[in-house]
Order: sequence, then structure tokens, then C-alpha cells
Amino acid sequence: MSVLNGKNILLGVTGGIAAYKAAFLVRLLVKKGANVKVVMTHSAKEFVTPLTLSTLSKNEVFSSFTNEENDPESYREPKWNNHVELALWADLFLIAPATANTLSKMAHGTCDNLLLACYLSAKCPVYYAPAMDLDMYQHPTTNNVFEKLNSFGNIQIPAAFGELASGLVGQGRMAEPEEIVSFIENDILKKLPLRGKKFLITAGPTYEAIDPVRFIGNHSSGKMGYAIAETAAQLGAEVVLISGPSALKLESDLVKVIRVTSAAEMYNASHEYFNTSDVAILSAAVADYRPSEVAIQKIKKKDSELTLHLTKTKDILASLGEIKKNQFLVGFALETQNEEENAKLKLKKKNLDLIVLNSLRDMGAGFQTDTNKITLIGKDNKTLPFPVKPKKEVAKDILEYIIEQTNA
Repeated sequence: MSVLNGKNILLGVTGGIAAYKAAFLVRLLVKKGANVKVVMTHSAKEFVTPLTLSTLSKNEVFSSFTNEENDPESYREPKWNNHVELALWADLFLIAPATANTLSKMAHGTCDNLLLACYLSAKCPVYYAPAMDLDMYQHPTTNNVFEKLNSFGNIQIPAAFGELASGLVGQGRMAEPEEIVSFIENDILKKLPLRGKKFLITAGPTYEAIDPVRFIGNHSSGKMGYAIAETAAQLGAEVVLISGPSALKLESDLVKVIRVTSAAEMYNASHEYFNTSDVAILSAAVADYRPSEVAIQKIKKKDSELTLHLTKTKDILASLGEIKKNQFLVGFALETQNEEENAKLKLKKKNLDLIVLNSLRDMGAGFQTDTNKITLIGKDNKTLPFPVKPKKEVAKDILEYIIEQTNA
């Protein structure tokens, strides 16, 4: 899965011959899973049509401040194309091709079209791919513009060496769409806060066999652990997810999923990957007890009662707490009474760096829900409560705390 998956990308297209490549660029970004909207200058429409870019992006293309300017013959009610909304919608703004004219206006704050208005309103990262002739690209004025734009935090995608529209051969040709997409992906990856970190995450329930048919289990769906694994991968981490029985699936190539059934299997898998991990987050609802004996054949229903003798399972979290060195170890506490007191005891007893407390008494928290309500408790015993949120947002809160603590 690309780091561009799910990102909102605003593509600015200016009036250069390389504008025809915008169609290929839109197609590549959409294939990467990005949501793409296009804003183009009037002169860009002489090289590529808005209809082409709209069809490929599956979104309206913007080139003027009102739809009346876009289509004077239209019978639609006049509508203002809000440059501020477009700029705030974007997770990143890519201007490709970026002509010398547009780049100069960007550097000096000129605002005479919708694209430039979006640029001046953007709060997201801005990438630009210059496209111009050899002498223009090498001119001292252009170099000053590049320096100025880069000093603002804009990111230049260097022009390629090749044959130019004038017939000259040299640097100035816009980078190919594949190169532009690869450049952005690599730049994002380099800046991700968890880049180079290895995460071990457990999720879901465990099933403890009674016989070949029956088992002892719980209501955990694995949604919280899966959300943490997916979010950690999106932030650049290399993730091993050890999952008990769950119907959930992950698309990320950065998550290695190991499926287990019992507490013993989860114990062994956790110990296998713990030593090479930087952070371990144990969110699985592991069974505390298992049947002392497992029947080889299905137990027939013949008596009015069936007595099961249960044996305590190995405590995965405590065992990792005993052997941890530099790892940041996180546990979960699902409580029904004396929540904070029990969570703090667990934090200390199991040698954790953080415990995530949630209560079955809270609406929107607990098993199989899409939301959760948590309180984070660190080694200093300080509590950080959060309101009910979707589990993906809860995952972000947990990971932001870990990033803050491990970078301190």
C-alpha cells in the first residue's frame, strides 16, 4: 500500500507543453489510492482539457473563481470556487508542470488566478516540478526564485535532462510522472515519525480448546489492535501484528500479520519478535485460563453437568516486562470496577511504560465497537483521559503519546 493511499492531493497544472503529462500523473496518483482534485490555469487548458483531467480524477476541475467563468454558457446557478476550502482540503499540493511564470508569481506573492490563490492559502506541503527551456532553467533569476521558494518550505522536484520543446538538449524537462510520484513517496517516507522503528502489536481474542469443536473465548474483534497496526505503518513503522482469531484484514505491505489461535501460540510468537522490536503494544484480549485437559474427541452431551478444570495461561505482558531492555512496552486494561487503581497496579507490576485504560461501563468503549474511550497512564502515574473517538483516532492518540515519550 502506497503512503499516498487515502491522501487528498491538489494538483496544480500550469501552461507549459508538459501539461499533457498531467493526465498520466492524475492516473498514477489515483492508482496509488489518492483522492485527486485539479486546479489549472487558463493557459494550461490549451494543452490538456479539463474534461480529460476530470474524467481521470473523478472530480470537478477548477480553473476560475466561479463556474460562470469556466462555462459562460452554463445554465447552472453561479457558484464560487472557494480557494481556501480547496487548499485546506489538500494533504499535499503538487504543481506540475510549474512554469517560470507561475514560479516567479509564487515566489513574489502575486495572485492573479485560482491556482495561485490556492497556493497562498495552502497549509500543507507544496511540491513543484519545474518545466521550462534550458536557458530559462539556468538563468540566475530562476535560480533566485528556486532558492526563495525552497526557503518557504516548498519542495522542488528537480527537472530532468533531455530533449526540450525548443530542440535544445539539457536540464529543464519536467520529471516524468512516475519519477514525480516516486519522489513524493520517498520524501514522505523519510519524514514519517516512526520511520525505521519496529513495532510488535497483538490483537484480537484467543481461543482455548475444550475439544476439537468447542473453545473458551471472548468477544474481542481485534479492531483496536488492527487500527494501531495500520496507523503505525502509515507513520512509517515496520509492524509485526500477532492476531488471534479475527475476520479483519489489513492491506498495508508494511504490516506482517501472524495468525495464532491460543494464548500459548500468542506467547511464543510474541517472544519470537520482542527482542528485535522497539515498541510492543499488547492490545489482545488473551484468555487468563485454559482447560487443563483437551478432549481428543468431541465431548458428547450425556450428563446434565460438565465440569471443566482450568489452568492459568502464561502472562505474556508480564513475561515481556521481565526481559525488556530498551523496548517501550504498552499494555491494555479493560476494567469494570476500580478502573484507575487496577490499571496503575498493572502498570507497575508488569513493568510497563504505558497502560491504556478503558472501561466496559463507558458508552462507546469495549469489544466489537468502532469507537473507544481511553485514559493513558504513564510511568509517572499521570493520567491523560480522552473522549469517545473512532478507534482509528484513538490509535493516533496512543501513537502520538509514544512518539512524544520515545523522542524525549
